[in-house]
Amino acid sequence: MMKVPWSIPYLPEGREIFSVSAIDPFMSQAKRVRDTQSTDLNHSTGAVVVKRSEAIGSAANQAGFTHPKLIELHRKGWCVRKLLKIKSGTKYWLCPGCSTHHDHAESGAVRDALSKAGADAVKGADVYLYGHFWCCKPCWDSMLAAGIANVYVVDNAFELFGRKK
Repeated sequence: MMKVPWSIPYLPEGREIFSVSAIDPFMSQAKRVRDTQSTDLNHSTGAVVVKRSEAIGSAANQAGFTHPKLIELHRKGWCVRKLLKIKSGTKYWLCPGCSTHHDHAESGAVRDALSKAGADAVKGADVYLYGHFWCCKPCWDSMLAAGIANVYVVDNAFELFGRKK
């Protein structure tokens, strides 16, 4: 485990994002969740909430658009947030193609863990995220409110998943 060496668009004060190997069992599970449950073809992401070496919740991000032609237009840059040069990770509600944080893997995994294991079990748990290199403010807010201790991404996540400008 190491602190990520790249710049992160949003990070709450006093928090860090750490990276682990792709062969870490919980990172592998987050990848499986992404591969089998994500409907977002632009930025497929999976997350697993882990407490005491046990997965207690998981989720994958879901697409704002489901029609293939709309997905392709959005992928090609027809995104209201991009056209207005909105800061990454904010104002998802402006573009119907951008999933809100409620559809993001991180907040979904926290909700899943809360419903399956309860609030006490989630406090102090970690989130393993595969498919992205950082978490938006609304996702951080939901993780902090639930008491998530650490966030882990895969080694080289920025190189693997960072968007080209």
